Amino acid sequence: MTFHTLYEMVRHSVKNFASQVAFSMYGGEELTYAEAGARIEQVQGLLTEAGLRAGDKVALLSSNMPNWSISYLAITSAGMIAVPILPDFSTEELEMILAHSEAKALLVSDRLYSKLSKASIEPLRVVIRTKNLGVISSNPAPEKGSAGVPRPEDPAVIVYTSGTTSKPKGVMLSHANLCAQILMSGTIFPVAPDDTFLSVLPLAHTYECSIGMIYPFSMGARVIYIDRAPTASVLMPVLAAVRPSVMLIVPLVIEKIYRHQVLAKFTSNKFWSTLYRIDFIRRYLHRIAGRKLMKVFGGRIRFLGIGGAKLDGGAEKFLLEARFPYAIGYGLTETAPLLAGAPPSQVRLGSTGPAAPGVELRLENINPDTRQGEIVAHSPSIMMGYYKNPEATREVFTDDGWFRTGDLGEFSEDGWLYIKGRLKNMIVGPSGENIYPEDIESVLNSHVCVADSVVTEQEGRLVALVHFNTEALEAKFDGWKEDFENWKENLKKEVIDFVNARVNRFSRISEVVEEEDGFVKTPTQKIRRFLYTKRGPQQENH
Repeated sequence: MTFHTLYEMVRHSVKNFASQVAFSMYGGEELTYAEAGARIEQVQGLLTEAGLRAGDKVALLSSNMPNWSISYLAITSAGMIAVPILPDFSTEELEMILAHSEAKALLVSDRLYSKLSKASIEPLRVVIRTKNLGVISSNPAPEKGSAGVPRPEDPAVIVYTSGTTSKPKGVMLSHANLCAQILMSGTIFPVAPDDTFLSVLPLAHTYECSIGMIYPFSMGARVIYIDRAPTASVLMPVLAAVRPSVMLIVPLVIEKIYRHQVLAKFTSNKFWSTLYRIDFIRRYLHRIAGRKLMKVFGGRIRFLGIGGAKLDGGAEKFLLEARFPYAIGYGLTETAPLLAGAPPSQVRLGSTGPAAPGVELRLENINPDTRQGEIVAHSPSIMMGYYKNPEATREVFTDDGWFRTGDLGEFSEDGWLYIKGRLKNMIVGPSGENIYPEDIESVLNSHVCVADSVVTEQEGRLVALVHFNTEALEAKFDGWKEDFENWKENLKKEVIDFVNARVNRFSRISEVVEEEDGFVKTPTQKIRRFLYTKRGPQQENH
């Protein structure tokens, strides 16, 4: 079934999967598709009674819950425009987004409501609690509003990106953009009404919203939400009880499991370390660890989607050798998001797969030596533009209308895409070599004592800013807090040697600088690189 608008999709699913469970809260309420349909109408009624009409913007600022998805589908299928906002934005950013988007209503969860000032709430026609859909405050228009039937080319959402290099920009995605993702996802990896999705990423993240909510809703599958941050201690019992068949995560989750459970165990002493270096033994050990990991995930997982950032090479090798059903997708908020991907049965180490169905990808400004260039895309899911920012919109499109991703990549001969890093992050070496800090950081982060890192160029040398992993330090050094200052220089040297033995000659680091407090991150947990890449080691404490 092909959908052209979210309105069509909602009507189809509510009718055809009426008695199936659509959304549920772990340990809480369950909503069938029929009940979801009734609740969608309830939200639309609250909005139109406050005077809202098709084309008006409605902000959605809430933690994950069934009513987040209900609110989003209610807004968009009424021809209004949803403005989903990531919960981790600062108060200043939240208020900027409410003002810039010209939102006339807000659906908000209790904890996040307290982050907003009176001044930002007063102009709104209605403020609704996502918890129970009760009205918090109302300032209705003199006349009742009305819903409308959206057209494919109409804007459905404005998503404010959490830029690692700049202020947030509002990405306008149409109904056609989002519906194209349903078709792409279904072609790469079909799901059915008996599939259970466990949702752990913020729903305001386009990756989770498009592939983890809209796609399963279109297919009659079930999505389960949890009411707290997905730490290991929270997730373990949930995975055992829910036994999901599909789950989307960011690399950080699987990298932590790999570092703390797999790598730490197999490098804990000389005996294991020696065995682990032998290829066939390592593969055998990974296979055993993979079976254990499958049990941890509940035993039914058939698609673990990993996206949002680059996955550490060691962690991916483990998943591949463990025969765990993972897949790495590539995309951006501006592309709704998927541009490339492959099902778990076809993954290749280091690749995000070929272009998704209906997507064309090419490289621009190719370096003849490396065969790498900027990835540009032509796809039915590419945004309409940045809201009220024609200049920024013009900058990201080529003369022939293709979208500039800002990512560097290369293709294999049969069209599989390998991402090399962000164009803005690339460092040009002393002899003109292209150095990708992300590749070096991937090696750095695979060291058991490193939690996070940023590689920066300072006076022609590569310097690694590193936040050490306190759990690993405790395991490695008894009484590390008292003794750490003495150990620190040795550890820094160990990290330098570890990295330089694994990278090419011109990617070797000269110095490690400790970032004691950790890195400042965006709401999607990416490091705000621009805070670190233009400064010297003497300014190491921000």
